[in-house]
Amino acid sequence: MEKISDVDDKIEKLMQAEINIRDAIAELENQVKDLKVKREKIQSALNDICRQMNVDGLKTSVGTLTRSIKTRYWTDDWPSMYQFLKEHDALELMEKRIAQGNMKTFLSENPGVLPPGIQQQNEFSITIRRNRSNDNKEQDDE
Repeated sequence: MEKISDVDDKIEKLMQAEINIRDAIAELENQVKDLKVKREKIQSALNDICRQMNVDGLKTSVGTLTRSIKTRYWTDDWPSMYQFLKEHDALELMEKRIAQGNMKTFLSENPGVLPPGIQQQNEFSITIRRNRSNDNKEQDDE
């Protein structure tokens, strides 16, 4: 059986590892965000060139570029959209995903009422709040 001090050390090491990984992920996500901004600028420049040349495709030694139209739909009037979906029996226009918070609220307000086929999975999650006094100590040590 492990000693309490050994368990405490293990817990601290695991928590520090979690914080380090979380920080590394955040840094990588920031790098990806910056790369996406640069990529959008490049794609915009290529789109401008295609428009000026009046072409939808180009082939170079680097590869083949294809320019196509991407259409996206949204609403700024959800009550009217819900009414429209009901009137036209058009629920297939919506994506098949349950709003997690809304479902949780519905189920808590309507005990015993379960939508057909609903599935539920509960799992524990771990959240670690960084001890700010350790941050200051680490900065002082540097």
